[in-house]
Amino acid sequence: MKSIVTITMNPAIDKSSTVDHVVAEHKLYCAAPRFEPGGGGINVSRAVRKLGGESLALYPCGGPTGETLQLLLGQEGLRHHPVPIKGWSRENLIILEASTGQQYRFGMPGPELGAEEWQRCLDQIFAGESKPQYVVASGSLPPGVPQDFYARVARLGKQHGARVVVDTSGEALRLALREGVFLVKPNIREFREMLGSGGEDESKIRALAKKMVLDGQCEVVVISLGAAGVLMVSDSGLERLQPPAVPIISKVGAGDSMVAGMVLSLARGNSLRDAVRFGVAAGTAAVMTPGTELCRREDAERLYRQMPPETG
Repeated sequence: MKSIVTITMNPAIDKSSTVDHVVAEHKLYCAAPRFEPGGGGINVSRAVRKLGGESLALYPCGGPTGETLQLLLGQEGLRHHPVPIKGWSRENLIILEASTGQQYRFGMPGPELGAEEWQRCLDQIFAGESKPQYVVASGSLPPGVPQDFYARVARLGKQHGARVVVDTSGEALRLALREGVFLVKPNIREFREMLGSGGEDESKIRALAKKMVLDGQCEVVVISLGAAGVLMVSDSGLERLQPPAVPIISKVGAGDSMVAGMVLSLARGNSLRDAVRFGVAAGTAAVMTPGTELCRREDAERLYRQMPPETG
């Protein structure tokens, strides 16, 4: 299998708990907290492992929270490479209101990275003896990291012959596309933001995705449509892939699980369409799990078998 490296510039410890009611100005007594490693690329690596594969998670890390983050990743048996920074790794807070079933998610900005710190992260992607064939750059960028960071990752990927997959939004995504990447996976909201006016028109969405491929901004666009599946666009054409209907418990982690499924399947040598099918199955499996839990392998494989098979 080809090797996979994920890079997470804004990793986090996700602290989650439950309270009966969320009430302003009251002291709220929560259940015992649960701690999990988080951040885009880290979650992709965690999902890759859950699906039976291996990857290396690369991330900046600092302070006592950074030590805890390393501990949590080690407990999950994840191959990971922390890059030391001066600031403390961030924590996020997720609270489930038991009376309503509503989830409140508080995301922190993360530590500010100096130029030498984010440059060190960039340098480490291809520093090992075994060069990755797939690089997944995923998640938000913390303060101090330039918006063209993922574009720089894409440039390095070209130099080393690696396929770069980008899962982010806003200016960071636009600049990465300007450089040119292998695959992007925006959700429909993020893609509409890129399109601007007329974003509600599906024909315009399809036209922009095709243009992105024709212009060399990426080889593949996979637009997540939620319960409606995905829209996949490549030089082979355009196709909508829809998963089997499942009960939705929590949508947290579905996008990262989808990316993990696609990249793992590609690294195993499967075709693009087959990889996207497996990615859709993994993303769908994630919505069947509670809280911040990612996909389960048995669910992903079962859903994959239920989807329309490879054609041709």
